[in-house]
Amino acid sequence: MKYLQNLLAGIAIVMLAPQTMSAQKKGFSYDFYGSVRNDIFLSSRQSQTSEEGSFYLFPLDKVYDAEGKDLNAGADLNMYNMRTRLGVNVTGPELFGAKTSATVEMDFRGNGSNIGLIRVRHAYFNLDWGTSSLLLGQTWHPLYGNVTPEILDINSGAPYNPDDRAPQIRYRYDNQGFMFTAAAAWQAQNKSVGPNGASSEYIRNSGIPELFLGLDYHDQYFTLGIGAELLSLKMRNKTDLGYKVNERFTTISAEAHLKYKKDNFLIAAKSFMTSNMTMLNTLGGYGVSNIDNKTGKKEYSPLRISHSWLNIAYGSNWRLNILGGYAKNLGASKAVGELTGMGTNIDQTLTGVIGISRSWSHLKLGLEYNTTTAWYGSNTAKGKVSNTHAVTNHRLMFTTQYAF
Repeated sequence: MKYLQNLLAGIAIVMLAPQTMSAQKKGFSYDFYGSVRNDIFLSSRQSQTSEEGSFYLFPLDKVYDAEGKDLNAGADLNMYNMRTRLGVNVTGPELFGAKTSATVEMDFRGNGSNIGLIRVRHAYFNLDWGTSSLLLGQTWHPLYGNVTPEILDINSGAPYNPDDRAPQIRYRYDNQGFMFTAAAAWQAQNKSVGPNGASSEYIRNSGIPELFLGLDYHDQYFTLGIGAELLSLKMRNKTDLGYKVNERFTTISAEAHLKYKKDNFLIAAKSFMTSNMTMLNTLGGYGVSNIDNKTGKKEYSPLRISHSWLNIAYGSNWRLNILGGYAKNLGASKAVGELTGMGTNIDQTLTGVIGISRSWSHLKLGLEYNTTTAWYGSNTAKGKVSNTHAVTNHRLMFTTQYAF
């Protein structure tokens, strides 16, 4: 008897499910999209990369074996297709007088060494009142912004342009060409580096999210703006000597950007002064500026990094893009030791990129050349780099992308 009841209940659920789903979808529309992407890249030298070498940053320093041979000299060749993407844009009924929408997008990058697994790229919903809007969820980091380089490489111009997506609450007011942005962001896919390595624990224990304020002016062709970000981390709750401490480490970073786009021509530029923003795939980090002899409590000072890029692109079906990037380590404001971060022994980097692509409806083919030189050396008392030598990598990438 119980078996028959369960069977009838199952049949009822199957019969009613389509009606229930239809009722839930009333007032909603769905726009599915995606792309199949393949990248083949060849580097002349071992480099600082992630994602199986596909996310490129800069060449590694010379490291010699007992016979004086450079261990990092040698090619790196790979084909990568984990950036294949699937997504859906959802438009929903009005709520609180606002137009509602949502986006969910994934790729197959996975996490860590687990490549080939589904990874969430974007997952957010938005309330739009016309001049103001409120977004909650994961999307591009506020410092990534609306002005980014147009290149074929998936690194979006890193390490000169921040590249990350972050869970956030973002408010925007856009009226008569002026747009004000305020955001609170957390860390998920990319994390700050601290005493226990890369981890979100430093911002979680801080109790304060990343805080961003930005102001833009835009018209039909121009965008011009500035932004600033506060990052407050709690590095440790307890010292190596067992004392309870509150090691708060707070930094401020700023940026300015501009873009002009008309017809098939684009010129854009962005300049940053960042402090300990390595979770955005930029150079930098921090050092220990003081240690309490009794408790072992540490104080920290960030390395200040200046980095800028200029991007020019032109064309329609055939499109040419050029990118130049430059970064400089300006050191810390105090004497520091125990340097932690990415590229802390790099004085400066210089990158030139040129690429060309051809598009047919849903298919795009592209070829891009990147040459990057990094000047490595030894750190001074305040974290600057002296006695430098140059290391250069040449990188060639061929990409295919079928969008749908």
